[in-house]
Amino acid sequence: MKLTKAKRNKLIYNIVTFALVIGAFLILQSMIANKTITRSLKGQLVPICCWIVMAVSLNLVIGISGELSLGHAGFMSVGAYTGAVVSGLLMHVYDIQDPTLRLVIAIVAGGLLAGIVGALIGIPVLRLRGDYLAIVTLAFGEIIRNLVNVLYIGTGDGRLYGSFLNKKLPEGITMLVDGAKGAVKIKPISTFTAGFILVLITLVVVLNLVNSRAGRAIKACRDNRIAAESMGVNVTKYKMMAFVTAAVLAGMAGALYGLNSSTVVPTQFTFNQSINVLVFVVLGGLGNVLGSVISATLLTILPEMLRAFADYRMLVYAVVLILVMIFTNNPTIRSFLNRLIAPFKRKETTGGDAQ
Repeated sequence: MKLTKAKRNKLIYNIVTFALVIGAFLILQSMIANKTITRSLKGQLVPICCWIVMAVSLNLVIGISGELSLGHAGFMSVGAYTGAVVSGLLMHVYDIQDPTLRLVIAIVAGGLLAGIVGALIGIPVLRLRGDYLAIVTLAFGEIIRNLVNVLYIGTGDGRLYGSFLNKKLPEGITMLVDGAKGAVKIKPISTFTAGFILVLITLVVVLNLVNSRAGRAIKACRDNRIAAESMGVNVTKYKMMAFVTAAVLAGMAGALYGLNSSTVVPTQFTFNQSINVLVFVVLGGLGNVLGSVISATLLTILPEMLRAFADYRMLVYAVVLILVMIFTNNPTIRSFLNRLIAPFKRKETTGGDAQ
């Protein structure tokens, strides 16, 4: 079957995306095996995978669906706390010591609960548009963070105990979530391989959704809501599909992120984290999945590379970020890049006509 030009371009784009991710993984694994990787970079590998998943999933909402969500860190916190609780429950109550099995179950549980929360939030929220939607999602993100701030969960005598607001749990139990102290006594079990697999799963889900019939309906709702509704497209349904899918992926990233350290605190999932992920998306390009992967990777590594500037590190980071934004949105530079790409496009068109 002969592919059209549009389908061929999408296929090439998908192949390049997966090839870059797999190639980067193989190179880093080789560096780890040969012990040529720095301790700082090695410690960042799992967080990089988490932020890639967060950026790609948020791009599904903002870039593909066209809705501005500012509460994505809230879904990440749901996944992080769920992963920590499920992992502790499996270890202390069900005596499952295999870290790989606990990690897989925790990631799945984190994604499912974040998806449920996303659906509950999406039902009232997605009927709003523009600035109103952004403000409400921001509020929900802060509500989630404040709820986990007063959550107490522990295990003891083969049972799971929980409490809100007041710490009224039996003495002598193992605390898993201790209010403002966060999820405590976590045994880190996240691995770079697990992060890489989660990135691949995210890319498969998002790229297949974008290129499917549902993806075309989502983009139609983004481009012209009234026209889509007039053609019989259920706008709320497809907006909800994108929103819940993004929430599930964010929850899975949160579980991986939470199980990468010994403690997870609510202050790690503030409004600032949602803005950081938004920066990844905007810098990589709205609707550009590969761009989100690259920008999330570079902007996660950049602060560590700027440690030589000591107290001025974040100031330099902000300046670099502003310059990159100006550079990528400069009309002159865009025109120059288009002139560089034009000969290749012309050759491709000529070749297609010849066939």
